[in-house]
Amino acid sequence: MATIHDVAKKAGLSVTTISRVLNNRGYISEQTRQKVYQVMEELNYHPNEIARSLLRKRSHVIGLIVPSVSHPFFGEFASAVEHDAYQQGFKLLLCNSQLDPVKEKEYVEMMRRHRVDGMIVGSHTLDVDAYKDIQYPIITIDREVAEHPFVASDNERGGELAAQLLIDRGCKKIGHICGNLHLHMLSNHRTTGFQRVCEQHDTEYVVFQTDLDAFDQSSYASIIADMFTQHPDLDGVFATSDMMAGLVVKWCMQSGISVPDQLRVVGYDDVGHASWMSPGLSTIRQPIQEMGEQAVRTLIRQMNGESVEQKNILPVELVEREST
Repeated sequence: MATIHDVAKKAGLSVTTISRVLNNRGYISEQTRQKVYQVMEELNYHPNEIARSLLRKRSHVIGLIVPSVSHPFFGEFASAVEHDAYQQGFKLLLCNSQLDPVKEKEYVEMMRRHRVDGMIVGSHTLDVDAYKDIQYPIITIDREVAEHPFVASDNERGGELAAQLLIDRGCKKIGHICGNLHLHMLSNHRTTGFQRVCEQHDTEYVVFQTDLDAFDQSSYASIIADMFTQHPDLDGVFATSDMMAGLVVKWCMQSGISVPDQLRVVGYDDVGHASWMSPGLSTIRQPIQEMGEQAVRTLIRQMNGESVEQKNILPVELVEREST
């Protein structure tokens, strides 16, 4: 079995240089780096990651827990986190909680046992008390948990922009589909902003919440059908995710309701499919790439013992397309 000394000898470099390449420390030219990687491949050399992490007290691995990577927002967010983490010299351990609090707790404990350097938590099934006593670098997404820093978009402003757009386009009665408001999520502020603007303009609205299993697409169809059955005179809908908004548009097409002629629809996130679905979806754009970068950079500063901002709220933007 090849050793680091074998790699150094074949590459014509010192063991110190090989170690710097492996640990991504100090300046190493790209030519030297590629030469080391080539020799490692030729010799089939694999560094002992466990021993290295024990030696330097760092694994250079961060964990990310999301409800489901199949959800468009969390899929794009996970991609942004992985990309920036890699640029900063870290690998990513990705876990899907599937909205199961037992599973989420097991993943948290697994990450601690395997010495990940820190965690980004986008799942919200565990009670906040479960995180209060964890003395470990943690960043949460769209949720305030004890004193841990969090990253979120300006949810309340997003709700305001969505309501104002629908009102400006002449809507008189607006349906609002949101996550379950019993969950203490920062995303619930989208509803707060939406309601405030509607009330300021004396615009009628109705609110329909999802079940606690907020990512079950089959439940969305039932909620949408109930909303239109109970309120057939709706002329606008604001859904707090593009996925829900897209399903509203689909329901309208199947029911013979023209979007935007008879009903105007606004989503939230601006994930990829919002721009290429037909009609194109008007939405509130979360800066998903920047949110991922902010989470990674804040976590690294926290791991390094630096002071960090607890509240990291990024601005949103209205993107109007054909659905309004």
